[in-house]
Amino acid sequence: MVVRFVGRYEHSLDAKGRIILPARYRPDFGNSAYVSKHNERCLAIWTPQAFERKLDEMEAILDRSPQDRQVVRAWASGSTEVEIDRQGRLAIPAYLREYAHLESAVLIHGVVTHVEVWSPAEWEVRGAPGDLQLAGSSLAQMGAPPGHDPAGSPAGEALHAATQPGGSPGGVPLSPPPAHPSGAPEG
Repeated sequence: MVVRFVGRYEHSLDAKGRIILPARYRPDFGNSAYVSKHNERCLAIWTPQAFERKLDEMEAILDRSPQDRQVVRAWASGSTEVEIDRQGRLAIPAYLREYAHLESAVLIHGVVTHVEVWSPAEWEVRGAPGDLQLAGSSLAQMGAPPGHDPAGSPAGEALHAATQPGGSPGGVPLSPPPAHPSGAPEG
């Protein structure tokens, strides 16, 4: 059976630098996980099986080029095995908290093959534009009339601005989508 992760959760780091892995994810991890540096300054949490697959991917590119070796070195040295306690807590080492700019509040997202841990501030800059891209692609797939340029619509303009380096609509920082009124995660 292939393990897949979806959902968004808001948690916080405790005084010992631990986070709580959401209950719905825990059965797939057992009592250990791997934490690594990941794209856009977030951290990835991998099941042992998914981590083995990622190791295979990294090994395959290790000798391809000097740039690939640098990526593999950074990723491997920025990865560690962690224990998950009975309460579902796992300690994030200080060097990884620093890399991801984690302070107290954290966002935990299921990203199909792994779980990501984000600083809310980093998510605002690096992750939230994906919401606009998704909204833009959804609008385009809903059947815009022939000849209609979605980039000329307000949503298209926001998408274009958000996908430019340092861009956001009107220069205003992007916000994550509003929470579901019940407080439960959407989905």
